[in-house]
Amino acid sequence: MEFPDQVLESSSQRKVGRGKIEIKRIENTTNRQVTFCKRRNGLLKKAYELSVLCDAEVALVVFSNRGRLYEYANNSVRATIERYKKACSDISNSGSVSEANTQFYNQEASKLKRQIRETQNDNRHILGEALSSLPFKELRNLEGRLEKGITKIRSKKNEMLFAEIEFMQKREVELQNHNNYLRAKIAETERAHEQQTNLMMCGTSYESIPNSQSYDHRNFLPVNLLDSNHHYPRDDQTALQLV
Repeated sequence: MEFPDQVLESSSQRKVGRGKIEIKRIENTTNRQVTFCKRRNGLLKKAYELSVLCDAEVALVVFSNRGRLYEYANNSVRATIERYKKACSDISNSGSVSEANTQFYNQEASKLKRQIRETQNDNRHILGEALSSLPFKELRNLEGRLEKGITKIRSKKNEMLFAEIEFMQKREVELQNHNNYLRAKIAETERAHEQQTNLMMCGTSYESIPNSQSYDHRNFLPVNLLDSNHHYPRDDQTALQLV
């Protein structure tokens, strides 16, 4: 396991190993030959990639210190050299490269300024400004353009409105269904609560009846009303006479 100090030391060593080398002639013959082979192959690879990726015409010619020729061209080296000579002669005849570039950029700048000015004038005309300088034909064309634009804008607006209305209708149906569901749940809860209340009231009424008071199962009259202390006249009893 490496400690942080060791990791920093190893990373610093790697950075030093990957540092830039001094660009000068390599004195060692073997090292010089190895470096030439590596960098030559890399240069040829880069030339090939440039020609394929950018669709550019590339020609590369390399002579080693022993006089050996190494070349690459996606067309041909001779044709590319001829094209190079022709381009150099054309530039020398028309002036320096800087002058040609300056002329080109001036033309592009003038073209862009003209386009900007035309666009600004069109915007003012669309807003109804600076119409006095326009002839009848251009005014008519401007009117047609505005009508087409208004038609497209109204069509897009109606499309958005219809989509919004459809969404709101679907939302209304969903809310109505949810409302019905909530109403059903509330009604069910109320019924359950009412049944529970009725059961509780019935139980309370049964408990409120006194246990000491009993009823006759035949006539439902209280038995304690038939008290023995009450005397009722009977026909078979003989009246007492005083002598």
